[in-house]
Amino acid sequence: MEQEKNWERQALEHLLLENLKESRKARRWKTLLRVLSLILIVGFILQVFDLRPFGGSFGSERHTAMVSIEGEISPNAIANALDVGSALQAAFENDNSVGVILRINSPGGSPVQSGIINDEIRRLRALYPNKPLHVVVEDICASGGYYIAVAGDQILVDKASIVGSIGVVMDSFGFTGLMDKLGISRRMITAGSNKGMLDPFSKEDPKQVEMVQTMLNEIHQQFIEVVKAGRGDRLKDNPEIFSGRVWSGEQAVKLGLADGFGTVDTVARDVFKAPNILDYTMKENFAERVAKRFGAEMGTAAGKALVKTGDIK
Repeated sequence: MEQEKNWERQALEHLLLENLKESRKARRWKTLLRVLSLILIVGFILQVFDLRPFGGSFGSERHTAMVSIEGEISPNAIANALDVGSALQAAFENDNSVGVILRINSPGGSPVQSGIINDEIRRLRALYPNKPLHVVVEDICASGGYYIAVAGDQILVDKASIVGSIGVVMDSFGFTGLMDKLGISRRMITAGSNKGMLDPFSKEDPKQVEMVQTMLNEIHQQFIEVVKAGRGDRLKDNPEIFSGRVWSGEQAVKLGLADGFGTVDTVARDVFKAPNILDYTMKENFAERVAKRFGAEMGTAAGKALVKTGDIK
């Protein structure tokens, strides 16, 4: 009888102990899930609202600031004057940044956006004369990208980088020959004799071509003057420099288009003596990516709907 009671007591204690273990395990999992949920919520908020803590603890230690220009330079691209200018301003304003690296990997783009960024770099360099800005070219720094680069203290490249393209281009197509063969005529009504200038479905007007060429020459001359102002006596006397052609990084150094060879790491470590690199580049936030994705999906859906509607007889 006594043994039976002991057995029941032991079984009960065992059940209570196991229940206690399960309860503790459940609490631990609940706590872990709460922490993970909190992390996800905070991360989501930071992504959606693109909260970049330029002040406060961000960059509270001595560091090299970096701003990247990646891809096409355009008001509708990530590399636009507003975002690049804001990132550069934050990089210069931080008392703990000892220097700024402008990392460029761009084939160019809008001369207006490039000009605005160039002007902003010059303004910031004048405000912070003791804070250098070095440009580091990776794969390519051409046209508008180089327009921006010449505003820096130094331009450093890889020997195989593509540099230059100091020129201006405006391109289009001409379909008039094909239209004549197909018996298609162009019907365009304008108010203003030059409103339809360089329309690809109309024959070229020599006067309009001359007008556009004059405008391109003017913008090209502006480009040349900006390069000469930025590079000064470092430029070699070679008329091919402003012909619109590109050069390898090794050739660019010989021509004075670049100052030498280097990377983001070598500049931060060996030049600025601040190997800790903080990226100030404005990123496309989660909300923008979702909006673009949603817009693309809506466009695809609308296109499919139109096709299906067109199939209905």
